Amino acid sequence: MKALIISNIAKTFTSFTYNMSDPLQELGFDDIHIACNFNTFKGNLKDSPFSIHHIDFNRNPFHPGNIKAFMQLYRVMKKEKFDLVHCNTPIGGILGRLCADLAKVPTIVYTAHGFHFYKGAPFVNRTLYKSVEKYLAKKTDAIITMNNEDFDSAQYFKLRYRRQNYFFVNGVGIDINKFINLEVNREDKRKELGLNSDDIMLIAMGDLIKRKNYQASIRAIAKAGNPNLHFFICGDGPLKDELINLAQELNVKNQVHVLGFRSDIGELLKCSDIFLFTSYQEGLPRSLMEAMSIGLPCVCSNIRGNIELIDDGIGGYLLQPDNIDGFSEAINELSSNKDLRTTMGKSNLDKVNFYSIDYVKKQMRVIYKEIIG
Repeated sequence: MKALIISNIAKTFTSFTYNMSDPLQELGFDDIHIACNFNTFKGNLKDSPFSIHHIDFNRNPFHPGNIKAFMQLYRVMKKEKFDLVHCNTPIGGILGRLCADLAKVPTIVYTAHGFHFYKGAPFVNRTLYKSVEKYLAKKTDAIITMNNEDFDSAQYFKLRYRRQNYFFVNGVGIDINKFINLEVNREDKRKELGLNSDDIMLIAMGDLIKRKNYQASIRAIAKAGNPNLHFFICGDGPLKDELINLAQELNVKNQVHVLGFRSDIGELLKCSDIFLFTSYQEGLPRSLMEAMSIGLPCVCSNIRGNIELIDDGIGGYLLQPDNIDGFSEAINELSSNKDLRTTMGKSNLDKVNFYSIDYVKKQMRVIYKEIIG
């Protein structure tokens, strides 16, 4: 049998891919294809264990380039005649399901990494995106959600999927041993980053886009008034210059470090003291789970996804995304109390076991088995 996994943009193959491909192969899908935009892929695609299809997806759903992506994807489906298509991410979910329906793919699956009509979303999200999902639901055999809010929404808003299959998984799955077993000379790595022994290293990972709300993190660092705080942002994106300028404007340019894409995330996490994550919107954030797998205390926004992972006051602190005072107070509290950081980190280590790639693969195998009979 032949299956196609669709995403938006791929930089590497991670558990995000393997938590789908491995269970599918176990169930007899011996020909796995991947369709996404590989323009920024870090590695050699010739070494891929999958059949690769480059599609010119654009993250902006209204970008005219997605018309081209639609045609590319439809041609792939018509040619390959897949038995199952598994769509991911908003653009992959929209174009993928439309194309699969037109190509008469027998089984169409969609994983919602976070509905755009979440609680507190702008009005246009709560109307436009909800209407789109209601329409696409009729072309979908199974919906998989990653947090309780989305799972409830799929049923509360009566999203009538073709076979009425609603499922829940614990995220994309992370390799919780990957970073734990990583050997790092913490002192040398911190020196490489320009840190002194009494400095507190805060870290965040993700694209430099509005949704990630790095501005609030930078403002909280400035508000904290502690020159020993150093905030490292790992990721690329259109807001890079804006974030650097904001740090300069708030006189914390020497404390905010925008590192760009990094291949040493594990080493950086193991050298960190606090994970700072002020995002406006998440499904079930992988970066937060990776920080938990290192045993870091986490200061996060009190939003969907984050609240599934962090117990407020136990694994860290949850605050409203624009509560700069609250974030700065939480940062100062953790910065001055090493024992508290250790206790909260241990709590996160225990909880993240339920979000491991092995755990999620088992969930996905059960789901696929039920879907395909």
